[in-house]
Order: sequence, then structure tokens, then C-alpha cells
Amino acid sequence: MTIRLIVGLGNPGKAHHADRHNAGFWLLERLARLRGLSLRQESRFHGLAVRDDAAGVWLLMPETYMNLSGKAVSALAGFFKIIPEQVLVVHDELDFVPGVVKLKLGGGSGGHNGLKDISAQLGTQEYWRLRLGIGHPGSRDLVHGYVLGTPRAEEREAIDAAIDRALAVMPQIMTGDLQGAMHQLHTPSATQSVTPNKTATP
Repeated sequence: MTIRLIVGLGNPGKAHHADRHNAGFWLLERLARLRGLSLRQESRFHGLAVRDDAAGVWLLMPETYMNLSGKAVSALAGFFKIIPEQVLVVHDELDFVPGVVKLKLGGGSGGHNGLKDISAQLGTQEYWRLRLGIGHPGSRDLVHGYVLGTPRAEEREAIDAAIDRALAVMPQIMTGDLQGAMHQLHTPSATQSVTPNKTATP
């Protein structure tokens, strides 16, 4: 299945740019620069968007705030008749420590309200997710402040390294070799481990 829409999740505005919750924005901004593209305001799609003509893929950063991410995704996908299986959503993941990045199709929201809204708006959970580990604060009571906080320098370095690995497989993802991209990303390394989480994120 060829990916036709890549969505980076986050909250708009300078006040949120460095938040852990904006890891999806960080990747999408770097992807656009790497492809020589400039994201621009698209009011009909409720966010910043640009089409990568060479790859036939739209890039989208919703400006609806995280909890209404589905409004932007469904608007663009609906307009261009992009089915859910052709959508890749890039988001922060509490279940993984910084430095981990994994790709999968479908599944639950894991308490992530951006994913919850996208699933509700698309009417299915069967879309691709690229999950960037940000770690967990240890208590569900601390999650809200944690995801809206700035990672420590070593955490941000690990997240950026994970983004590097994700960008390296983007050509495979864009051409539909998702299994190949998964194999490359999921090859075990010393930096990759998983921590349990059953909490909700804002």
C-alpha cells in the first residue's frame, strides 16, 4: 500500500514547539526540509501542508491542537480521496523510551488523544503510525505536564537520533515498502527498549 499522506502531530505555536508532545511536528518539519519543501497555511485542511510532487505524498501538520487532530486529517484525506491505509501518522509515544521508533498499522490509541480523534474522524483505527518514544514520567498524574514539558538534553538527543533513523527509511515508506521500513527500524539495538504505560495523554 502506497502512503499518500504523512501527518505529524503536535500543538501549534512557539510556546509548544519544544514540548515532548510535538515530536511528530519535529519529524515532519525535518522531512519537509530534507525534501526541499515549504509547509504553508491551508485553511481548508486546518493546518500547514504541502504536496511532495516527486513522491505523490501530502505532508500535514494540523493546527487544531492535539485533541482535534482528526479534523485536519479527515479534511485533507477526504478531499483527495485518500483511504486510511494510505495515511501515516507520526506521534509521540509514552510506551517507548527516547531513542525508540517503531512503525505499525492499526491498533488502539494507547490513551493518545490525537490518535483517538483521528480514529473517530476516519471511522477506523486501520492507518499507519510512526511512534517516537518520549519516555514516561512514572505516574499517570504526571503525564499532562510531562508531555507538555521540554525533554532533557540527552532525551532530545535520543529523540533526534530516532528521527534520523525514521527519515532514513522515508523513501521506502513513500514508495510503499512498509515491511522493509519496519524491518530496518525494528532491528534491535542497544538504544531500544520498552516501558509499560496504561495512562492517557492530553
